[in-house]
Amino acid sequence: MGYIDVAGLGYTLPDGRELFADVSFRVGEGAKVALVGPNGAGKTTLLRMVAGDLPTKVGAIARSGGLGVMRQFIGMIGDETELAELALSLAAPALRAAGERLVAAEATMHAAEVRGKYSTAAGKAQMTYADALAAWGEAGGYDAEVLFDTVSTIVLGLPWEQTRRRPVRTLSGGQQKRFALELLLRGTDEVLLLDEPDNFLDVPGKRWLEGRLRESSKSVLYVSHDRELLAQTSDRVVAVEGGSAWVHPGSFATWHEARVARHGRLEEQRKRWDEEHQKLRELMLMYKQKAAYNDGMASRYQAAQTRLRKFEEAGPPPLPPKDQDIRMRLSGGRTGKRAVMCEQLELDGLTFPFDLELWYGDRVAVLGANGTGKSHFLRLLARGGTDPDPAVVPLAGGLDLTPVRHDGVARLGARVRPGHFSQTHDRPELMDRTLVDVLWRGDEHRAGMDRHAAMAALSRYELAGQGDQRFGSLSGGQQARFLVLLLELSGATLLLLDEPTDNLDLASAESLEEGLRAFEGTVIAVTHDRWFTRSFDRFVLFQGDGEVVETPEPVWGV
Repeated sequence: MGYIDVAGLGYTLPDGRELFADVSFRVGEGAKVALVGPNGAGKTTLLRMVAGDLPTKVGAIARSGGLGVMRQFIGMIGDETELAELALSLAAPALRAAGERLVAAEATMHAAEVRGKYSTAAGKAQMTYADALAAWGEAGGYDAEVLFDTVSTIVLGLPWEQTRRRPVRTLSGGQQKRFALELLLRGTDEVLLLDEPDNFLDVPGKRWLEGRLRESSKSVLYVSHDRELLAQTSDRVVAVEGGSAWVHPGSFATWHEARVARHGRLEEQRKRWDEEHQKLRELMLMYKQKAAYNDGMASRYQAAQTRLRKFEEAGPPPLPPKDQDIRMRLSGGRTGKRAVMCEQLELDGLTFPFDLELWYGDRVAVLGANGTGKSHFLRLLARGGTDPDPAVVPLAGGLDLTPVRHDGVARLGARVRPGHFSQTHDRPELMDRTLVDVLWRGDEHRAGMDRHAAMAALSRYELAGQGDQRFGSLSGGQQARFLVLLLELSGATLLLLDEPTDNLDLASAESLEEGLRAFEGTVIAVTHDRWFTRSFDRFVLFQGDGEVVETPEPVWGV
């Protein structure tokens, strides 16, 4: 069985700021340990250090057992990476190296055969390929191929030979995640590091993951923002906050109560330290005053000074981490009574024709399994519907979204301005720009602002410290908060949110919920977040059979 020991770990950002210090915890054999904390506190950085992706300059990390790692980007792969490359990237280093060698040798052999089947180069290439094939077998490649085939059949319903060359981008985010998780959970590695394993999974997928984590004998360290999944699966919690970390020995279900109690103890300890500090200082000053006219008090004055100095050198106990204060002021504006009107709308290959009428002020949760057309529906509305008003330019890059093939009608009401939040944060025009620069320059939907106003807006979203960072360098949660800020500033009256809470920490998600309650407009959100869904009052279900229906209560996995 495997384990992880982390002792006194610290990390300093490239700009010299200390991200965290003195982080110590253990992931015991078979334990399921959750990493929680505010966005940007260092959870992903900590996982990368344990994985060996980042150097350990302060502290120490000890591991035992094979290490399987699922990084945060899985679920968002949009390039030409093939499924075989993804599978190899999740394999053990020796197997991965043997696989890459085999792929290169096979390509060289085919190229040589094209030039001349019986040439000397072709013969050498064949020998190199034979050696690579033998090394692949010795590294456990044939057993891995059996695993790849099993997972391919489970997730895609097809054998490995038919899927291995398939571009990963042709899989949905949920399929990418499920493929990676099946490989890791069925593999031989005894220790797993999972960064946001539930993102892109629908509710049945999350329930599947909860069951698999509970029954697995592997030691797992994972980051998640899904409160129900955390409560169902964690044995203990490592909270990364306030520039360090502390360990709650129970599950996430009792973590909030433990955090409140811990903060109370820290405040009481600091209060007692301050009181003792004041007493020692007053005692020293008293002896100083007496020693001025009584030589016999000099020794007592010196002793009091020494005692005070040692007390101050030991330092005060830490204060509780400051609670996040995120204020999302989503304002919106009045629109016509009817916000969205769908008549016999049919998304090609995804749904049967359906009718839907949404009114100003509605809060609509769009539910259903992955691949049923929910995100396509949002994209269609974000582009202005089937007959967009030329006088209304969609916000947040709506016109840059991939067109949605459809029949029927989806119209937006009078004065409805759609603003779209993408689950994958795919805003390439922002990636290399700093947050202050984006706010300073403005765009056709929002006025620019000077640095003072920009920093004030960022401060409300707890992003002032990241004002001069590039958007692409932010954590997933920080990116999500900034994208919500852009929606706030752009004047959208119809919010189209695709999995907005996927990367948000608890405080940010609660702030978003409060902001949506105060929003003067209409909200349509695709979500698999069971907690977030409870804040909505209408529920539209995209069923797996192509039917789209409205339900009085949330329904999962139909």
